[in-house]
Amino acid sequence: MSLAAETRRAVEVHPFLVTALRAGVLNYTAAARFLDVEGDVDAIATALRRYAEELPAYDPDSCEVTVRMESGIGIVDGDDPASELVTVGGTPFGSTGGDLTAIYGTGAVDAMALATTLERLELAEIDTVAAAVGDETLIVIVDRLDGANAVRTVEGALEYVPAT
Repeated sequence: MSLAAETRRAVEVHPFLVTALRAGVLNYTAAARFLDVEGDVDAIATALRRYAEELPAYDPDSCEVTVRMESGIGIVDGDDPASELVTVGGTPFGSTGGDLTAIYGTGAVDAMALATTLERLELAEIDTVAAAVGDETLIVIVDRLDGANAVRTVEGALEYVPAT
C-alpha cells in the first residue's frame, strides 16, 4: 500500500481529522506525527495536504427545523404500541410521566444532523439515553434535568450541519 493510501486510511479512523482537513484548519505536521503511519513526517504531511485538496470543503448549512421538547418520557410497556414515541434497540420510549425528556427536531433532518447533534450534546456533557432519525424527525432522549440545556444545544447544532 502506498504512503498516501496508508495515510488516508489512518485519517479515516479519526473522523475529526477529516473534518479538520475539509475545514482547512489542520496542522499537517502535527497530524502526521499523531497518525499511526510509518514513514517520514514530511512525506505524511504532504500526503495529508493532497488528501485535503481532494475533499469537499467544509460548508455547514442551517437545517430548516422546528425544535421542541416533551418531558415525562420513560420506557413504556410494549403491550400498547400506540403509546410508543420511538423504539431504539428494542426499548420503547413514550409519555409515561418518567424521568426523561424527548427533544424533537422536525423538518430537514437526516443522519448527518443527528450525528452533529450527538457530537454537540457530548461536548455539552449531556448524556443521551436514546436517539433516532427518520421521516423528517430527529429525536434525542435525555435526563429530565438536562432538557432545557439539551434544547438549546440541539438548536445550536442544527444551525451548523456539515454538508456531506
